[in-house]
Amino acid sequence: MSEMTKTTLGGRFTFPGTSLTVQRIGYGAMQLAGPGVWGPPKDPDGAITVLREAVAAGVNHIDTADFYGPHITNQIIRQALHPYPTGLVIITKLGARRPPDKSWQPAISPQDLTEGVHDNLRNLGLDALDIVNYRAMGAIHGPAEGSIAEQVAALADHRRKGLIRHIGLSNVTAAQVAEAQAITDIVCVQNSYNLAQRHDDALIEDLARQGIPYVPFFPLGGFTPLQSSTLSDVAGRLGATPMKVALAWLLHRSPNILLIPGTSSVAHLRENLAAGQLTLSPQVLEELDGIAVTAEVAH
Repeated sequence: MSEMTKTTLGGRFTFPGTSLTVQRIGYGAMQLAGPGVWGPPKDPDGAITVLREAVAAGVNHIDTADFYGPHITNQIIRQALHPYPTGLVIITKLGARRPPDKSWQPAISPQDLTEGVHDNLRNLGLDALDIVNYRAMGAIHGPAEGSIAEQVAALADHRRKGLIRHIGLSNVTAAQVAEAQAITDIVCVQNSYNLAQRHDDALIEDLARQGIPYVPFFPLGGFTPLQSSTLSDVAGRLGATPMKVALAWLLHRSPNILLIPGTSSVAHLRENLAAGQLTLSPQVLEELDGIAVTAEVAH
């Protein structure tokens, strides 16, 4: 892979204690399913094209879950990319299910997690899953404290059996990360975080010291109109979209941050991947950092 590709995708990162090295900008597959992350997409061929375009551009880590669809997203990934190219890391997650009423329900018993592992293996066409994140359901607006020991221990058992290679966490608190680390090695943490929602600043720093990647989702979620206008102003001056600036800020925020922007559009995919080429000056970074300060003052 050329130096140019490495640079434009934000550089490389190796998951701790593994041989898995990825570009910092990956792809989140949730939007490949139909509206509401339910059923097949309106344009199945377009979904396949987006995946193939991402991999052709150098993306080598994809975030997914078998409860997207359900099953649909993983089946599309398999149809588009199997047999998978060498070096492609597929990260999936467990902890939820989608009943016929299209709601999101917890699926956290050992039996639920076992079924989830086998659903992912079958629909992705794999013998073992590279990384499985346990996604705690938490509260409406983010993580909620509470033990996740039973669930992490269940995944560690599947790791010993060879069905899972590595374990990560999603939607968790710092205390839950520590609890999980007492049970097994944790190779990544995936939480909601962006320019406006920076509750995990201390956790990001702690993970960085341990060499563990932090993967933010909802990179444009939870913005107030005032915060959005600040971001739009900066983006306009830079000749970029707000999404591109928000992603570039995350890459600048800490070297252990990995991105998984999702889209069902090739044009938006190219725009997201180009965030790695956007250099933000110290002055621009200071202005963007002020977005979260504005949020604190407003409250």
